Amino acid sequence: MSNPIAPAPVQGGVRQRLREFITARVVQNIILVLIIINAISLGLETSPRVMGSIGGFIVLLDSVILAIFVAEVVIRIFVHRAAFFKDAWSVFDLVVVGIALVPAAGPFAVLRALRVLRVLRVLTIVPSMRRVVGALLGAIPGLVSIAMVLVLVYYVAAVVTTNLFAESFPDWFGSIGASLYTLFQVMTLESWSMGIARPVMEKFPYAWAFFVPFILIATFTMLNLFIAVIVNAMQTVSDEEAKDEALAHPPKTPPVNLEEMAQEMKALRAEIQALHSLLRSRAG
Repeated sequence: MSNPIAPAPVQGGVRQRLREFITARVVQNIILVLIIINAISLGLETSPRVMGSIGGFIVLLDSVILAIFVAEVVIRIFVHRAAFFKDAWSVFDLVVVGIALVPAAGPFAVLRALRVLRVLRVLTIVPSMRRVVGALLGAIPGLVSIAMVLVLVYYVAAVVTTNLFAESFPDWFGSIGASLYTLFQVMTLESWSMGIARPVMEKFPYAWAFFVPFILIATFTMLNLFIAVIVNAMQTVSDEEAKDEALAHPPKTPPVNLEEMAQEMKALRAEIQALHSLLRSRAG
């Protein structure tokens, strides 16, 4: 009588071999190289001259690389099963590869341009890039709080400048929207002095009293707060990875030699007894 559970080890063996294959460093490096080649080919597709000469080869190369990506994702789904869909990076790979499989015609023509998202798969291959993205995602709550404060500062400044300068400079401060855009230009320090502040100061000599504090707050203080939050998130991610690495690979302690320890204890006891005898003889 055949054992119905017999095929299970075979399937488990196949999954294990595929797991070892798909996670091998050589395979990961090959996928990384293919992503880079695909990025170059997608860029060449934008050149009519190149497509006119070797367009057939580029299209064939893109199809071959896409087939390899699809095979890789299918193998990963087979190996990891439900765990594949619990990993955000794996789902990202699935979505990016899936977009390339949608026919880029009719209402889906815009998806043809989104094929370049396959280049972002480099983020899932290179660990250092994953750490950077993870830190950025971890910094989002702090960045949102700073952004809300910045929006509040912008709104107050836009109302002030609209009330003060709208009549004389309607193109720059004629409405709240125009003032917000002009203040954004001032914040980026792009022609803020000669292009905006000095012309306004010719009409309103004390306008510097607004522009200088606004730049100090919006440009230097708030943007440095953004940088500080991101750096803090990066440091937190690095500390957590170092802690996990320490737990996974604890430092090896040298083995304890009980015989040597016993001899050292005997020698120490002998020294203590000799010192005790010396003290007693002097006291006597």
